[in-house]
Amino acid sequence: MVGSLLSWFAAQARDLPWRRTHDPYAIWVSEVMLQQTQVTTVIPYWERWMREWPDVRALAEAPLDRVLKLWEGLGYYRRARNLHGAAGRLVREREGRFPRSFEDILALPGVGRYTAGAICSLAFNHPTPVVDGNVTRVLARVLGLRQNVQRPATQRRLWTVAGELVEAARDWRSPGSWGGATGWRRRRVKERPCGALNEALMELGAVVCVPQNPRCELCPLRKACVAHRLGLSRRLPVKGRSARTSERREYVFVCERQGRWLVRQRPAGVVNEHLWEFPGLAQDGHASPLAAAQALLGTGIREVRPWMTVRQSITRHRYVLAVCRVQLGRGERGTASGGRWLSRAACEERAFSAGHRKILQRLGEGGAG
Repeated sequence: MVGSLLSWFAAQARDLPWRRTHDPYAIWVSEVMLQQTQVTTVIPYWERWMREWPDVRALAEAPLDRVLKLWEGLGYYRRARNLHGAAGRLVREREGRFPRSFEDILALPGVGRYTAGAICSLAFNHPTPVVDGNVTRVLARVLGLRQNVQRPATQRRLWTVAGELVEAARDWRSPGSWGGATGWRRRRVKERPCGALNEALMELGAVVCVPQNPRCELCPLRKACVAHRLGLSRRLPVKGRSARTSERREYVFVCERQGRWLVRQRPAGVVNEHLWEFPGLAQDGHASPLAAAQALLGTGIREVRPWMTVRQSITRHRYVLAVCRVQLGRGERGTASGGRWLSRAACEERAFSAGHRKILQRLGEGGAG
């Protein structure tokens, strides 16, 4: 099984930029970005990030606002804050040197068992297993697991099997010649077989053993796969019910004065902390947009006009933003919301959440008139 996976990876692995390096910092950044994000989305972000901050010290010295700006569009901004915080910690405690041990990497902010195992195996060829959604799906099908893969006992079994495979990869010896294996792929398998084994499992789940309509005819493990043999590939893995989503409705107010727009920065300790937004509040308890605007911005308001509706999702919450144009009375500053008046160019330099970024883009299209 190990040989089949490594030979397949050496011949078929996608050419991703972070696969051409053994730098633990670069691998760390890629693994964090890839959490809950598609590979095609991550590539330009990773390349831009590595150009601007090529090492731990450069990232630690960067302003957090700039880090969040470059992360803008990837979502789950806590990942970016953890990267920045961990870089500062590495500079303070290790003079910017990236740790080599699993325990020290696991101790970094935002790093869990999966990420630590990926870094150790990919950068240092340590036999540390990884189990993410893709690996779970591959192993559940190969083993024919009919238990809920989200249960702790099933997770323990998956981690055990993944550990056995990566241990076997450490002692694996490459064949004299591989059909179709050339260049960096072959070097990666020969130099980092533990990392390549983990990548092979993840790659297999991403491009062949996919959730719907798995491409079993292309799978190097099909002869050993219980689900394929029993015709269960479309039914496995078994999962529990997903958490229910909730809908939240908010008013958002767009105020303009002499070419500047009223915006505010979200405080620490809340969802999307430190990101910028147009002022707004929940619709609950406010009978109309005017009443909500007066509660937030003061009573000196001449007009509140509905403008557009924006939808965004944050974790399991679905937000519906009722965006209104607000015309303040003469002399009204509208700063009761704790906001600042910024030019559009100044707004563009700051990181906005996805929904409020859509509003900002409409301002640039001239649609806010």
